[in-house]
Order: sequence, then C-alpha cells, then structure tokens
Amino acid sequence: MKGEGMRGLAVFISDIRNCKSKEQERKRINKELANIRSKFKGDKQLDGYQKKKYVCKLLFIFLLGNDIDFGHMEAVNLLSSSKYSEKQIGYLFISVLVSASSDLIKLIVQGIKNDLATRNPVFVNLALTCIANIASQEMVEALGQDIPRLLVAADVTDSVKQNAALCMLKLLRVSPTVIPHGEWSSRIVQLLNDKHLGVVTATCSLIQALAERHPEEYTGCVALAVNRLSRIVTSPFADLQDYTYYFVPAPWLTVKLLRLLQCYPPPSEDITAKGRLIEALEAILNRSQEPPKTKKVQHSNAKNAVLFEAINLIIQMDSEPNLQVRACNQLGQFLSNRETNLRYLAMEGMCKLARSEFSSDAVRKHQETVLLALKTERDVSVRQRAVDLLYAMCDRSNAETIVQEMLAYLESADYAIREELVLKVAILAEKFAVDYSWYVDTILNLIRLAGDFVSEEVWYRVVQIIINRDDIQGYAAKTVFEALQAPACHENMVKVGGYVLGEFGNLIAGDARSSPMVQFQLLHSKYPFCSQATKGLLLSTYMKFINLFPEISPAIREMLQHDTQLRNSDPELQQRSLEYLKLSTVANRDVLATVLEEMPPFPERESTILAKLKKKKGAAAVVEKELPDVQAKETTAPGARNGPVTIAQLAAGGEQRGAEGSLISVTASAQPAAPVVPVSDGILVDTFATQQQLAAPVAAPVAPSASLPVNGPLTGPSVEESLKRFLFRNNGILFENELVQVGVKSEFRNNLGRLGFFIGNKSPGQLVNVKSDIHLPGSLGSQLRVQVKPIESTIEAGAQIQQLVNVECLEEFNDYPLIDIQFVYAGTPQHVTLKLPLFLSKFFSPTDLSSQDFFSRWKALGGAQERQKIFSAKFPIEDIESSKTKLNGFGPKVLEDIDPNPENFVCAGIVHTTSGQIGCLIRLEPNKQAKMYRLTVRASKETVSGVLCDLLADQF
Repeated sequence: MKGEGMRGLAVFISDIRNCKSKEQERKRINKELANIRSKFKGDKQLDGYQKKKYVCKLLFIFLLGNDIDFGHMEAVNLLSSSKYSEKQIGYLFISVLVSASSDLIKLIVQGIKNDLATRNPVFVNLALTCIANIASQEMVEALGQDIPRLLVAADVTDSVKQNAALCMLKLLRVSPTVIPHGEWSSRIVQLLNDKHLGVVTATCSLIQALAERHPEEYTGCVALAVNRLSRIVTSPFADLQDYTYYFVPAPWLTVKLLRLLQCYPPPSEDITAKGRLIEALEAILNRSQEPPKTKKVQHSNAKNAVLFEAINLIIQMDSEPNLQVRACNQLGQFLSNRETNLRYLAMEGMCKLARSEFSSDAVRKHQETVLLALKTERDVSVRQRAVDLLYAMCDRSNAETIVQEMLAYLESADYAIREELVLKVAILAEKFAVDYSWYVDTILNLIRLAGDFVSEEVWYRVVQIIINRDDIQGYAAKTVFEALQAPACHENMVKVGGYVLGEFGNLIAGDARSSPMVQFQLLHSKYPFCSQATKGLLLSTYMKFINLFPEISPAIREMLQHDTQLRNSDPELQQRSLEYLKLSTVANRDVLATVLEEMPPFPERESTILAKLKKKKGAAAVVEKELPDVQAKETTAPGARNGPVTIAQLAAGGEQRGAEGSLISVTASAQPAAPVVPVSDGILVDTFATQQQLAAPVAAPVAPSASLPVNGPLTGPSVEESLKRFLFRNNGILFENELVQVGVKSEFRNNLGRLGFFIGNKSPGQLVNVKSDIHLPGSLGSQLRVQVKPIESTIEAGAQIQQLVNVECLEEFNDYPLIDIQFVYAGTPQHVTLKLPLFLSKFFSPTDLSSQDFFSRWKALGGAQERQKIFSAKFPIEDIESSKTKLNGFGPKVLEDIDPNPENFVCAGIVHTTSGQIGCLIRLEPNKQAKMYRLTVRASKETVSGVLCDLLADQF
C-alpha cells in the first residue's frame, strides 16, 4: 500500500498511533468518518484511487473496534475495477464487513461471476477467497456449479485449482448438496495424481469431506491416496525439497492422506495397494526410530504429527497384528518422554489399541509405567488419560492391582474426575470379580473414600448383586456392619448398610457383638444426620427388623411412636412412621412375615453404571467393558429345550424373575426398593458393551453419508465383515454417520430371539417422521416370523429411541433380514437400509457329550450331512484361547479332552427351529506347520451343516 502512494491512509494511521488517550483517538476517528461520509455523498465523482483509499480507511477503523454503517456500496463498486490493488481492497472490505444476509449479496455475486469468467488467475483467486469467506446460501446456489468446473479444468493455473478446492470445501460445509452425486467424483479423485503438491493437499481435504458423506462414490481415492503416500514416504529427500519442512517431507499432505485412508477399510482386495500401504506405514514407524536430523522443535513436531496419524490409521485398519504391536511399542516409548503433549497422545493412542485383540497384550506390558505416571505425573490431563488407559488394559489377570491403584489415587485425585474414576472402579470390580467378597470390599471402600462422588447407580448395583448371590450375603452383612461403626460414615454407606442389614442382618445376629439390638442402635445413631430419603429407607429397615427380630420390636415401636416421627414435618416420614406402627401392632405374625419377606432376586439386566460413564465421558471415548449380563445360553430354564416356544410365550415370559431370566431389557437396571431418582435413558451413548477378547469395534465401516441410496442395503466387503463380527457377540454398533447411530442388543433362547434397536440422534436438530420397518427378502418370509413394536416418530437432538423386534426361527435360513430406517432432517428425507446381524447360529444351544457319545454320533452323521472346508489361517494359529473364545461365542459347547489330538477343537450343540431341533457337531483341526485349518461340520440336516460351515470358515 505504501508503494501505491496512499499517503492519506499512512497519515491517518500515524495520527491514531500518536493519540495520547482513548478520547483523543475517538475524536480523530469521528473527524475522519465525517470527512469520508462527505466525500461519498458529495457531488464530485470519486476516482478508483480515492474510493480505494477511503474504503481502506473504513476497514482500518473497523479493525480498531468501531462500527461501520456506510461505504459498502463503494466497496462493491471497486470489484468492477480493472486494477488489482483496487479490486483487492474491495474484496477485502466485503469479506470482513459484509454478512451473508446483506442486501448487497446479489451485486457481489454478479461481480464475483464476472471475475470467475476472466482469464486472469489473480482475479479468479480473489473471487474464490471472497466466496469462501462469506459462503452464504445464495452464493452456493449462484456459484455452486462454476467452482467445480474451475477445479477440474485443464487450462487453469495450479493456484486457481488449489483455491477452488478449498472454496468447495467451505461451500460443502454450508450446503452438503453443492456437489451433485456422481457428476464430479471421478474427476475430483484424479486430482490426487496432480503434479503440484499444493493442489493435492487442498484436494485431499475436499475428498475427505466428500468421502465422509458419500463414501461409495469416492472409493477410487483409496488406491490413489496409497500411491501418493507411498511416493512421499519412500522418495529421496531431493525429490520433495520444495515441500520439506525441517527434514520431514510434505508433513501436512502426509497427515491428510492418512486421515483420508481412515474413511475406508484397508484395500484387502487390491493386494498391490495393500502391500504399498503397509510398506509406507512401516517406513513411517522406522523413521520415527531414527535419530533426529535437527534439535529444533519444528522437526520433532512434524515428525510426530505424521507418526501419530499413521498409528491412528493402523488402529482403524485393525487387521495387521505386527503393525499394531509396533505402534504400541512406539507409543510406549513416549510414555516416559519429557514432553507432556507426547505423553498425553501416547496414552490416548494406547487406549484405542487396547480395544484390539491383536495389541491388547502389548498394551498391558506398559502397566507399570502407566501406574507410575498415575502417581507422579504433574499434569492433571495426563493423569486422567492414565486412568483411562488402566481402565482399558484391565482384565482378570491384573484387575486387582489396577483397582487397588485406582483406589489409592482416588484419595488425591482432582475433584473434576473423581466421579468418573468411581464409576470406572465400580465397573472393573464388577466385571473382573474373582470372588464377590472382594467386589463388596471394593465398593464399600469406594464409598468410604469418595462417598460424595458415588452415584446412586453404584450402590443400587452392589445391593442387587448381594441380593442375587446367596454365598456373599452373610459376608456382606458383616462387612457393612463393621463399616457402619466408623465415627464418620458417609450417607451412601448408611443406605447400603440399612438395605443389607434389613434383609440379611439375621445372618450375623448370633454374635453378641452384632446382636439385633446392637444393629438397630448402630443404624439409629446415624438417623439424625441423614437426608429425608435415607431416613425413609431406615424406617423400612426398622420394620424389617420387627419381622426378623421380634424381641426388639418394643424398642422400634417406641421409636415410631415418638413425636419426632408421628408429627414429623416431612409428610413422607410421618406417613411411613404411622403406617409402619399400625402394621406392627395390628397384623399377626403370618401377615407380617408375608408383607416383610425377603426381597426376591432382581432380574439380571445390563448395569446402568456403564451407561452413566458414557454419558459423562462421551461414548467414543469409553473403552467398553461388558458387565455380567444374562446370556440366553446360560439362563435357559430346566426343560426349556424340550420343545420350541412361541413368540407369544416369549413376550409373556420376557420379564419374569428367576432362573429363566429375561431375554432382553431396554430399560435401566432394576433398582432396590429404596427412594429412587430415575436415570434418564434418553442419552445418546453407545449402550453396548463388547468382550475384550473380541474388542474390535463394530462401527460403520465406510463413514457413510447421511443420505443413503434407497434401492437396497449397504453392501461391500467391509459391511459383510462388520456383520460377521456379530457372530460372536450380541451387542454393538450396527451403523453410524454424522446424523444417526444405530445399535443393536440381542438375546436368544431356543428358537426365539429378541433384538433391541437403539436409534440415536447425533445431529443438533430434531429427526422427524421417523419410521423403522423390517423386511424379509426372498424365502426368509417362510423361514422367520417377526414381530416389530412401533417407535416414536420424533427423536430430539442428543436423544435415542428404542425398538424391540421379536424373532421366531421357523426353519433354517441363510439370508439377512433388512431394517429400513427413514426420517426427515432439516427438511430433507433420509433413508438407511441395513442388514440385520441375525444368523442361524444365534439359535444354537450348547450340548455336553462324552467322548464315546461324540464319536458315535459323529460316525452316524456322515455322507451328505457333512460339510468340510480347508483354508489358510487369517489370524495367529497359535492363539488357542482366541479360537476357543470364538467357538464358544458361536454357540456350541467346546468339549475338552474328547479328540485324540489335543490341538483339535470339537464342539456340540443343537440348532432350535419351530419345525424341529437339529443336532450339530463341529471339528476344527489346525495345522501349525502349514498354517492351515480343516473345518468339518456335521448336522442332522445337510443344509444346516452348509450354512454353519460357511459362517464359521472365515473367522480363523
């Protein structure tokens, strides 16, 4: 500008800088505004230079924090100038001061169109920058078709292509439909081969945004991205000298390519591309081990940025054990790094690696380092990540140590994370409890150390477990009684003590130190210091004591008759006292015993503690731990396998207590009969736990779009692979994009199943006109019978709805039912069609056979009733426990010491259909030298053996 000779602007800026006070500055600005206003309104026509000067002064005044309400038209007029300096100031003023709702947008759009049509790349770039800065809906409609043409045109400069790609990215965020489906995809993808790395970098960001919305249209980018990544990583230093940042070749482009590849599954079908990708990732890991070429922080930052993004891709691929273990070891080196950010990112990455069956063992090797960080780390955010990592790596082998260390840390933990820490300790203690006396001790210790942060879900859960397990009731009563003797006792401890002693105080009443009167006096000594809700619970406990210990009933009645009870200001306590007193004096012993009998066992349902942790932490950030739940194969009532049951019987018996359990519950866990604060079940969280041995998450494999084709289900190798993961588990995420999350939780008994679908709204707005239908294509209509319960038609932002589907297996099947989900978001209809994870193996029940019975039946089921496959091992053949876990998860019982070859696996089970029961025998023979398997399935119905063999063969 100084070269342009705008002396008046330079003088004005100098005057402003020389002002001694705010008032003096204000006067100078007002004087200048008055002068500019008079110039614009005067009769004398201003030339381009004068307009530019005055508009530039207005822009400077605005940047000082003053409002500008004139001069916009003069800035628009500058767009028509043929001089670059004048046009530049006009675009700059418009970009900064004109809003998307301004009345001048139409004039601006016309000026932009004129510049886009010129052959001058400088003018085109100015126009593109202005479009990206304002990005109004009107601009999208007027210019949305012009910019893609610039992007793929052959006669434009590289700088124009680069700006066009970034401009399209901004417009895409404003209007996802700005690029029509299929019209430009192939030509945009080819830009990844452009010679100019600046164009490739900008295009990579655009393609990533497009792939997240329309993955099926941009699958061709995978091979090109792998090719470009490989060339960057493996090329000599001199080839990328212009794009090397502190000895790191093209770090920004490398990171973008790695992120783009995370939108798709690994290229398993293209062997060449997969090999080049693995080679590139190995090269990145190798370079991270090389000594630094300079001590400057920019070098290490760029190098580590590429490394961490490569590790994220390795985690997302979840198919290369060697790479995952190497990535884990590399992150383990960062755990002791002096840089806080590196320690934080290392723990965050290892949390993700802990979910994979390939790298979970490698993560656990760093347990001591993480425990040390928990004790000595000064940064609270790193300590919190250490807690997350310990939670993720925990299993039965190290649960006691990790829980003990977490409890020790709880005493000094920051208040902001104590509630989350309490929830994680409670989940781990329940999940990995070897004996439940340890679990009771842990939860009571938790209440003692951090009672204020123990939510009601935690003490509800410990009460449920104590009531449901006869073997720990006496120990729990004794432990709670001892805990209550502490001078300072938290109210949550009083709640647990009141509930447990009211039910099982008789188990410790034989000891004089815990006689009935001592128990009553101990609890009543806490009564005056409790809240109204806890007092109500204690009154119920006293009433239970009258039934358990008639000898102390006079003392309890005397307490109930006291004025502080009968005339209590709280109507709830007053009513309880009066009714309990009347019940104790009027009812005979038989009636009293019936009314106050011991609580029956609670239904074994999914614990709400994990859902609460996810609500607090965020579903994506929680490494899931499956809490003990009823599995249909383990809870079938005696005699239940004698014949098939109907859907009507299933629906009627689904909520019964006792040995049969419930097939599935979509409500919160049953809660003790104490004052209850309901837990909202409308939270948008991943409510499904996964087994750690099969920890790879079943997420949407290709980052789907919000608007999916309506002509059929999602297909492709990745979708089939995700479906097959449900072979071994009943819970998981079935589909997820930026608008919705669809999860499924299912349970099966004999020929019946019940599936609970959870449709969550991830968007900031409402989903309306929500519909969900189940379709049975082809012959499935005669093989399955389905009942679908209706759902709500509206899902609020951040909420989820639940739909139950009852399924009856009439006969064997080999196809997938389809769920068709439709809704309207922001006025646009959306449509998702998915295959349901329903397999014939879900109707398996395990059967125990002796060696003699197994081989006699094996010989009887030969010939056409046999199906056999020989295949190469996809996973480490030495991992015996993993193979056993998969076979058990498939449904049959793995029989020990049956086969003469101890390395072979043999299984037996029954497939239940309404038309009859089909006996099945499975034999899996590994050949460790050849790294091959032979799988043989024999069933009493030949079609069943074929279906089961096809399902199982791809999983080893």
